Amino acid sequence: MIGRKEEKQILTKAFASNKPELVAVIGRRRVGKTYLIRSFFRDKLDFEVIGLKDNNRKAQLKNFAFSLKQFGKKNALEDIPKDWLDAFHQLKEHLESLKEPQRKKVIFIDELPWMYTPKSDFLTGFGYFWNSYASDNNVLVVICGSATAWMIKNIINNRGGLHNRVTKKILLRPFTLSETKEYFLQRNIIFNHYQLLLLYMTMGGIPQYLDQVEGGKSAVQNIDNICFSQLGSLRTEFDNLYSSLFAKPEKYEAIVTALATKWKGLSRVEIVKLTKINDGGGLTTRLKELEQSGFITSYIPFNKKKKDTLYRLTDNYSLFYLKFIQNTPPNDAGQWTLINQTQSWKSWSGYAFENICLQHIKQIKTALGISGIHTQQFSFLSKSTDDFSGIQIDLLIDRNDNTISMCEIKFYNDHFIVSKKESESWRRKKTIFKELTRTKKQIFITLITTYGLTENVNSLGLIDNVVDMDALFAS
Repeated sequence: MIGRKEEKQILTKAFASNKPELVAVIGRRRVGKTYLIRSFFRDKLDFEVIGLKDNNRKAQLKNFAFSLKQFGKKNALEDIPKDWLDAFHQLKEHLESLKEPQRKKVIFIDELPWMYTPKSDFLTGFGYFWNSYASDNNVLVVICGSATAWMIKNIINNRGGLHNRVTKKILLRPFTLSETKEYFLQRNIIFNHYQLLLLYMTMGGIPQYLDQVEGGKSAVQNIDNICFSQLGSLRTEFDNLYSSLFAKPEKYEAIVTALATKWKGLSRVEIVKLTKINDGGGLTTRLKELEQSGFITSYIPFNKKKKDTLYRLTDNYSLFYLKFIQNTPPNDAGQWTLINQTQSWKSWSGYAFENICLQHIKQIKTALGISGIHTQQFSFLSKSTDDFSGIQIDLLIDRNDNTISMCEIKFYNDHFIVSKKESESWRRKKTIFKELTRTKKQIFITLITTYGLTENVNSLGLIDNVVDMDALFAS
C-alpha cells in the first residue's frame, strides 16, 4: 500500500485495543477509503456492507440482508429486515453466533450516508446497535463516507444517541507528489518530475484518477485520452463528483465555478454577487462543507482580519475541469496537444503550480531548512494608492525566527532566468511590502521553480533561496 502510514497506525491501535472502537473514515470520492480498509483488514472482516446510492429504504435493507448472507447468516434472505432496528438486531445475532467470542469482531459499513434515506431511521438502528451491543463487546466498527460534511455533522458531531461515540477519526487525503511517484513506480511506470507535475495539475493525487494513466505515453497524451476523448473517464467526473457528496449539488458547483474565476480567491461578498446565493446560514454551511471535503481553502491575507477571509478553489481536478474540459467538445485526436501550447494554458499552469506548492508547504519548509520553526502561510495583495503601486505576492512564510520568506513561484520548462523587469518588480515588491506592513523582520526572497535558477546579473544580490521541483517530491 502506498503511503497511508498514519492511517494504518490508527487502524492498528484500534484493532489491538482491549475496548470497543468506532472509527470514522472520511475523504472525498475516489481517494481510496474502501481500498484502505479492505487492504488493511483483508480476511479479518466479520461483516461488510456498502450503501446503495440513490436507493430507497427497502432496497438498502435488502442489500443489508444480502451482505449478512454473504458473511454466513444462513437465513438472512428468508427474513429480510423490516426496518433498521431489525437489521442491526440481525447483525448482532450474526456476530454473537461467530466462534472465538473473545476475538475482536470487525464490521465495515461503507458509504454509510447513502443508507440514510428520508424517514428511514437508519441512525436510530445504528445507534441501537452501538449502544446496546458493540459498546459492551470486543467490537471494531469502521464507518466510511465520501459525503464528508454529512459524516462530520451526523456522526462525528452527532448530538443524539451517537454523541461522542466515535473513538478515532481518519481524514484520508490525496497522495502527495512523492506518493504519486511511488504509485506509478509500483505499476512500473516511470515519469520524470516535470511529467508528474503535469499530471498532478490535472488530477491531483486521487488514486482512482491516477489509475487511468498509461505507461509509455507522455503526460500530454494521457491527459488527452483521459480528459478530452469521448469516453475519457474524467470528462464527466465533475457532475458525478459533487452529486455523490452533496444533496442539491447545484449550489456547491456554483460556488466552485465562481471561485475558479479568480485564482487568488473571493471574499464572501464576491461569492454572493457571482452565485446569487443568499448571504446567510446556507452559504456558511456550504462553504464549510466544501472546505471540510477538501475542495476549497479559506485563508486570511497577511495583516488582515477574519472579516477579510478569502476562499480559494484548491481541488486540482475541479480547477482543470472548469478551465479546460467544461467548454471543450470531445475529440479523439490531440485536443490537449493543441490547448497546452496556448497562452491560456501557460498562464493557468503558473497558478496550478502555485496551488501544488501550497499543498506541499511542508516540503518547501524542509528545503529551506525551517521545518522545525513555527510558521504561518499567507498571500499578500495591496491595491494601488497615491504613494505605492499595487503588489501581489504569491506566498509569504512568516517565521518565528524573525524572518519572512517572500516566495515567487514560477512554472517553467527549463532553468529560470530572471529578467531585468522581474528583478525590478521583485525589489519593488519587497520595498513596498516592508513599507505597508512596517515589519521589522528580515525579508528573504525565495524563488520556487521547476528546474532551478540560472544566475545572472539580475538575480545576484536579489534571490536568497531557490527551491526546485525535486524538493516538492520529498517524502
